Amino acid sequence: MYNPQLETFLRAADAGSFSKAAEEAYITPTAVIKQINLLEESLGVKLFDRTHRGLTLTKAGRSLYQDAKYIIHYCQDSVARAKNAMLEDTNVIRVGSSPMTPAQLLMQLWTKVNEVCPNVKFQIVPFENTLENAREILGNLGRNIDIVGGIFDETMLALRGCAGLELVRVPFQCAVSIHHRLAEKDHLRLSDLYGENLMLMHRGWSHYVDQLRDDLWQHHPQIHIIDFDFYNMDILNRCESSSNVLLSVPGWANVHPLLKSIPMEWDYSIPFGILHSPNPSPVVQRFLDAAKTVGQELYG
Repeated sequence: MYNPQLETFLRAADAGSFSKAAEEAYITPTAVIKQINLLEESLGVKLFDRTHRGLTLTKAGRSLYQDAKYIIHYCQDSVARAKNAMLEDTNVIRVGSSPMTPAQLLMQLWTKVNEVCPNVKFQIVPFENTLENAREILGNLGRNIDIVGGIFDETMLALRGCAGLELVRVPFQCAVSIHHRLAEKDHLRLSDLYGENLMLMHRGWSHYVDQLRDDLWQHHPQIHIIDFDFYNMDILNRCESSSNVLLSVPGWANVHPLLKSIPMEWDYSIPFGILHSPNPSPVVQRFLDAAKTVGQELYG
């Protein structure tokens, strides 16, 4: 739907080098240069100033850079909307799945819901855990993805502009490297964390996390709190390599093979359920109604 040379142009602009752009695209530098030359010839403008130090965008190149990103993104969205339009008259619900929000967390629910809504079908849509994706996907549920299973609270829902159906409260746990001194334990007390660095999401993300944070600061100053911005694989890797302790939930137990998630002897928990649009489609609403009923049977 768009000139593929635009992608090569963006890649070269971001890399600042034809050679680096070629490595990322798994083609030769000669092929990259040829594509850029053809693009410049077809447009009748010079896009790059080329020196021995690398590439810099010309004024025309900077203008095209912004527009090309919009064109590619718009075309990708157009294809997604076309596919979604094809599904509008069907009972397909698109389930977002990522390492931190795996669709498997809801598999127990699917079987029971299918008994209530036998015509509803599910399509798994994988996505990458990034802060930008979280904002885009959760703020536009119902567009390319209908529902996501995960933890939430009212603060997070307001922040992301979505709604949530609570199925169950899940207890906070602590994840550590399998080589950590605490990994040999099956349960942890707060005193076990004394002297450790405990990684918590930043203040304002969840009032449940903030309640825990305030309790630790007031009553357990021996635990050193480290803030971070977003749960993703980088944070799990950081926990494993730094020997820090990471606040986690049971559903993440198998996300990272070198981390062990250990139950804590405390009363802190957070809602787990289904994130959805504030204005769900009829088929999604039928699913949510069924999930609410089934959830009460499964989780009490």
